[in-house]
Amino acid sequence: MGIEILEPGLATSVQDQGRPGYYNVGIPPSGALDLYSAALANLLVGNSPGLAVLEATYLGPKMRFTSPTVISVTGAQVPVHLNGEEVPQWESIAVAADDVMSFGILQAGARIYVGAAGGINVPEILGSRSTYALGAFGGFEGRALKAGDLIPVGSQSGSIGRVIPVDSRPQFAREVDVRVVLGLYDYRLTDVGLSALLDQPWKLSTVADRIGFRYGGGKLDWRERVQPFGAGSDPSNIVDAGYPVGSIQVPGGVEPIILHRDAVSGGGYAMVATVISSDLSLVGQCAPGTMTNFKSVTMEEALAARAHGQERLRKVQGLWS
Repeated sequence: MGIEILEPGLATSVQDQGRPGYYNVGIPPSGALDLYSAALANLLVGNSPGLAVLEATYLGPKMRFTSPTVISVTGAQVPVHLNGEEVPQWESIAVAADDVMSFGILQAGARIYVGAAGGINVPEILGSRSTYALGAFGGFEGRALKAGDLIPVGSQSGSIGRVIPVDSRPQFAREVDVRVVLGLYDYRLTDVGLSALLDQPWKLSTVADRIGFRYGGGKLDWRERVQPFGAGSDPSNIVDAGYPVGSIQVPGGVEPIILHRDAVSGGGYAMVATVISSDLSLVGQCAPGTMTNFKSVTMEEALAARAHGQERLRKVQGLWS
């Protein structure tokens, strides 16, 4: 059982919920940039939330199913076609051998997820099937998919007719609020610099991929100091430190960068804030041009938001348990 890639789309790869636990040795978690939509793609077809799916960015692939299975499409809003006929997102759909799926022009969001009964059945590496392209491992041959690839799929029978309720689906807007916890180096900003970060919108640039999302729209002011030995001359430089996933660095004080799930684990730029875990999927679905407001929250608020997100997923799981 498998999926033949006829046209790869843009940056289509195999992803699951990631491989935590190796960031201390320089291996990022990888995994879907929108973990919630990826989990829903699995639940629709009867899989557990953590199985592997296909993730496509901006432009979906064209693919042929080599045997009957059950599939789902979640994530970014996009027309989905099966043998030329439009089919719905957020539902489980039966496909037959030689059926061909393709996608139209993206209407909202940035990343599309395709789930298949039994999951995308590539080998696990360090406990995950996620692709880490910079490291050239995981997923399908450690890379984005190409035309001609035959992607193996598990043999599970699947569940037909499941639908994600509208109020449980993510919403995609052109202006979003992204919650952050300040630190570790926000004290390096002047009051004016901190206000610039939090009190004005930032526009997502075209540099927005699995490694990081770069924003423009202002400039941050840094407190003057004599740079310590080992740091660079730019006021945003520090002596090297570890980067949390979701941390925001601002090289030169001009363009904030949110480090996402394939980011390096450390370096020499000050991290002024970190996006809370429950908002990383929101960031992952932002298309270039999205206006973003960074909103400071406490650690307690961040933990409460994470608990709310976990409960939201459990609520969907409960529909079919």
